[in-house]
Amino acid sequence: MELRHRALEALCLADPEHKARQTLHMHAQQDFSIDPDVELAPAPGTVLPGHPERPELRVHTEMARRSPATPLGRAVLMHAIAHIEYNAINLALDAIWRFPGMPEDFYRDWLRVAAEEAKHFNLLRAHLQSHGHDYGDFPAHQGQWTMCEKTKDDIVARMALVPRTMEARGLDATPQIQAKLRQVGTDDALAAVAILDVILREEVGHVAIGNHWYRWLCARDGLDPESHFVELMHRYAAPRLRPPFNTAARRAAGFSENELRWLEQT
Repeated sequence: MELRHRALEALCLADPEHKARQTLHMHAQQDFSIDPDVELAPAPGTVLPGHPERPELRVHTEMARRSPATPLGRAVLMHAIAHIEYNAINLALDAIWRFPGMPEDFYRDWLRVAAEEAKHFNLLRAHLQSHGHDYGDFPAHQGQWTMCEKTKDDIVARMALVPRTMEARGLDATPQIQAKLRQVGTDDALAAVAILDVILREEVGHVAIGNHWYRWLCARDGLDPESHFVELMHRYAAPRLRPPFNTAARRAAGFSENELRWLEQT
């Protein structure tokens, strides 16, 4: 079957386990053709992405904060990260089906991202289950998907503001989360640190893919990638980027020295 059709079908799935399994299967089997030019659309009345009945979705300002010093606080924290990874599966699948006319490598790159996000989700869900919880037990918010919807008609903005902005924030936040968990020092906290090591390493590659295709699109369209990024941040009201920044991870993901200096100055 054609990859972009399959990505749309997987995006519509509401069961998290089924969605992750289908995504990993697509990537493992590679038994698909790619039609970059076909124009796709979800069936009438379809709500994207498919979402389970739980977790309850709230706006981010309604989310309670709990200390990772307690077992419940650590469960809430890992649940929040699991929800980010679940949304990241959706974001990658959406990039595959939504945007026609790109090179085949674009779709293969985002399939790889979707599969690695599915792996991350499964690791985090298994961690929650091993400590008496599951995905859906706590409320979550949809900040990532909100930006996905804002940029649904602008592939340049999507590449700029989802992988290079929303996901790159994870590069900055993860070492801080790990430091807090190491300070707690319990077996479950240290197991969470190890999972976050895997996620951080692979998220560098995901942001690098976003950087690559953003710059490819800017070259195609005759845009300056650095000044256009600032313009897109304002146009789409992207979240303000706050320090501290993980400059080593951002540099490894392909951010230029000028971009890193701009981040520090803003």
